[in-house]
Amino acid sequence: MLALAIGCSCLSAQTSAVASGLREGRLEIGGASIIYQDSGGSGAAVVFLHAATGTVLGWEKQVPAIIDAGYRFIAFDRRGWGRSTAGKEPGTAADDLLALLDHLKIDRCHLLGTAAGGFVAFDFALSYPQRLRSLMITNSIGGVEDPAFLELGRRIRPPGFDAMPVDFRELGPTYRAADPEGTARWLQLEKASRHDGPRPAAQPLRNHFTLKLLETITTPTLLLTGDADLYAPPPIQQMFAAYLPKSESTVLSGAGHSGYWERPEEFNRAIVTFLGRH
Repeated sequence: MLALAIGCSCLSAQTSAVASGLREGRLEIGGASIIYQDSGGSGAAVVFLHAATGTVLGWEKQVPAIIDAGYRFIAFDRRGWGRSTAGKEPGTAADDLLALLDHLKIDRCHLLGTAAGGFVAFDFALSYPQRLRSLMITNSIGGVEDPAFLELGRRIRPPGFDAMPVDFRELGPTYRAADPEGTARWLQLEKASRHDGPRPAAQPLRNHFTLKLLETITTPTLLLTGDADLYAPPPIQQMFAAYLPKSESTVLSGAGHSGYWERPEEFNRAIVTFLGRH
């Protein structure tokens, strides 16, 4: 792996990454270049999968907590996000993650996916359960395709919701009111997640998710959301918990759809506590 390089166009989060001991690497797969960050070390690996509004840089509030707890932090930009390229064939993010684990010679990892990253985390858990120690799904609707579940989403998010400002959709009102500088920083990182031009379509999933299919996931699972999450409020989490046989749940008070950013201390405490049991 190469030392993390700093260029004039990079965000200050990369400087923080260097200070935290992260190294950067590049995995060539299927015509795509996947950029990843890795703290190294002998601790159990914890892989973070970013939201559709994020990249590896969005985890700046998690890196120190994970490393200080003795774990190996790993994150990567999915194809078409951040500095990773899409390649000619889309592949699947689950297979990209598998290739990255093989590249880093990691047999099993803890896996955390937030928002759209949660879709990939579920997909990986269903496809390659033998490669997981534990699973953490945060602020995510999980990619479930049941008609009744999709209709529930339409009731929660009215027509025109997707056209609303991204910070309104993704950050809770408590955070936006209390921390304008943090909101501006989040928006800066969200903008940096997008390549010039239209955002590429998300990679397809290996599995077609149903709530019933979640019953086959026997990996210990943490479900975490915020009580002000406009995408995945607590009733969504409770629905998942009813189908996941080895799950536990946490709700962050006042947090929206970006709990990792809005309530980092509580978020980090919840995941480190969970990791300590698995």
